[in-house]
Amino acid sequence: MRIRYLALAAALLLPACGSPQDSQAQDGVFETQVRAVPRDAAAVKSSFAPVVQIAAPAVVNIAAQGVQTYRDPFWGQFSQPTGSVGSGVIVRADGVVVTNTHVIKGMSDIRVSLSDRREYRARVLLADERSDIAVLQLEGVEDQLPVLRIDTGEDQLIGDLVLAIGNPFGVGQTVTNGIISALNRTETGISDSGSFIQTDAAINPGNSGGALVDMDGDLIGINTAIFSRTGSSSGVGFAVPATMVQRVVSSALGGETMVVRPWLGLTGETVSSERARELGLDRPRGLVITDVWDGGPAAQANLRAGDVVVSIDGTAVDDLGGLNFRVGTRAPGDSVQVGLIRDGRERTVTARVERLPGNPDLEAATVIAAGALAGAQVLALNPAVADRLGIDPVTRGVIVGALGRASVARQRVGLQTGDVVIAVDGRDVSEVNQLARIGSGTELTILRGGERLTGTIR
Repeated sequence: MRIRYLALAAALLLPACGSPQDSQAQDGVFETQVRAVPRDAAAVKSSFAPVVQIAAPAVVNIAAQGVQTYRDPFWGQFSQPTGSVGSGVIVRADGVVVTNTHVIKGMSDIRVSLSDRREYRARVLLADERSDIAVLQLEGVEDQLPVLRIDTGEDQLIGDLVLAIGNPFGVGQTVTNGIISALNRTETGISDSGSFIQTDAAINPGNSGGALVDMDGDLIGINTAIFSRTGSSSGVGFAVPATMVQRVVSSALGGETMVVRPWLGLTGETVSSERARELGLDRPRGLVITDVWDGGPAAQANLRAGDVVVSIDGTAVDDLGGLNFRVGTRAPGDSVQVGLIRDGRERTVTARVERLPGNPDLEAATVIAAGALAGAQVLALNPAVADRLGIDPVTRGVIVGALGRASVARQRVGLQTGDVVIAVDGRDVSEVNQLARIGSGTELTILRGGERLTGTIR
């Protein structure tokens, strides 16, 4: 089973490897209804047309083109045009559009077509790779465009009806229907901090960036990826929830060039059945804290190792990805309510999430000149650097970057790019100079792919 993102390569081109408060739907068309199971054939045959009529005009087609540069050992360097086709959603009447980052990444010419065949060029305001959400501004907009309201209420339930609207296979706007199959999906392999809405509404390549809409005609997610063996819909699609979409939109409209994700300053492990018994829990739930960053938000809120975090702001969390997503939808300085279990008793504490400490500059990496690790480019981790590299921000140590093919560190020690040296002769490592002039007989402990390895240099 492979995850497939949903952008579609443009024909004859190489594959491409206002604030929400301003977003207004047509007043009076929909009223929130009490959920009820259809009781007769007439109810089952009810049409989705009223929802489509209000939602579809705000869903757009996106065609993006760029130039990709290749380097071939025989032919040398050459460039080739590349492109992708996807979908997007207008969220502000002056032409603010949300789509997937992978639809427009590396593209220099982005054109957006509305359902009424109007076409605009677009520029990128912000492209956030971790959430796979990008915000575009259409150029030359003179009229008020149709919009979809971003619904961040998170009142969806498994089994709710939804519509997926987009541009599958580049054939033009298409509407499919289904239900919410699951909520808060984190173990997908799509993102280390994603928590996705899963739907069985048919989603195919080209639907990337399209709308997942509820029966009130509101945007509840941006369609992003599918699980598929064939590349076509198999009924397992994923959408980025509206809470994260709004976070990225707010950052873009606030003039930011990147989404600043706050942190809670802790790490933990999902509670297994065995661990639940050890902790005296009635069932496996939440994640047990294994480490707290000194002076971080969690430490200041008196959270500690052994506590079991079960919710953030009332929403259940069962793993680190879910916790990171919940915290990541907030802005630095916001307060969150952390539900936890300590000594068998449930309680709620307030923590103020903050920016990750440290300088995220990767240019500070240095090359070790002598010793057994000679030739290794290394960088001391801090939470900001670790987060930028996709590593748990609580990780301490020195990360290995580029390695020369003939370097001593590669050939003799067997280090690999991405290894994190966490201890030398049993002593914790936090600075690059602790790795200088290391010789034979030194014991190294590293993290590689989440696994802790210890060996002696010979």
